[in-house]
Amino acid sequence: MTLRNRLGDIRRQLWCTFNRRIVTFGQRGPIVSFTFDDFPRSAYLTAAPILESYGARATYYASMALMNTVNKLGEQFHVDDLFSLMERGHEIGTHTFSHISARTVNSGAFARDVERGEQAIHTTTGCPTSGDFAYPYGAVTLATKRRLGRLLRSSRGTCRGLNGPQVDLNLLRANPLYGDISTLESAKRLIHNCEKQNSWLIFYSHDVTKNPSPYGCTPELLEAVCSFATGRRVRFLTIDATLSELDQKTRPNARLSF
Repeated sequence: MTLRNRLGDIRRQLWCTFNRRIVTFGQRGPIVSFTFDDFPRSAYLTAAPILESYGARATYYASMALMNTVNKLGEQFHVDDLFSLMERGHEIGTHTFSHISARTVNSGAFARDVERGEQAIHTTTGCPTSGDFAYPYGAVTLATKRRLGRLLRSSRGTCRGLNGPQVDLNLLRANPLYGDISTLESAKRLIHNCEKQNSWLIFYSHDVTKNPSPYGCTPELLEAVCSFATGRRVRFLTIDATLSELDQKTRPNARLSF
């Protein structure tokens, strides 16, 4: 293991150990949630119909500054996509406004960009935000984790693992759904473990295309994961729906309740 990888492991361990806000998961599992970050239009146009065909809905974490742009993940979402997803039962979460890393600004500036992102979603859609958030790049600091924990209902990172029997609302664990069908066995193992431990498994991805970026997956992989999970005893729920079952219907501080 390289020094860089070792330091990364130490950081993630610190993030997951300190400034936690714990709720008990109980016997509500197994639950599988699909989430998409940024989000590229392909996650709407391609992924949403696949999920819906299996009775699943996803949480889409939107950075409003990316709307109507094009980047290495492809074309980003349009405003009409937000309305369509909400009408079809999907959740729109926040991903900051500017898609900035928490490791590049102080915690106050980062919290203000999160607030700006939530305000932009509310202004655009006219709907209150759920208070569910995901860190861009999976970049967390202990200071931002502490500060956002007082403001948001949940924050999702990229630290791998299952959520339960205790759930840290300040840093939900999540697992990448990247690549093509060759990575299916890894996803199957996670679903098996989720079922065995009666826990909550969160997947995250970005674009969903035939030739995805390193941060996306193919439609074939997404469909295969849905098909396999459907054959188990798991339930598909959004982040919002899962936390509502945990009685976490409101954020800790009403200041961000738009």
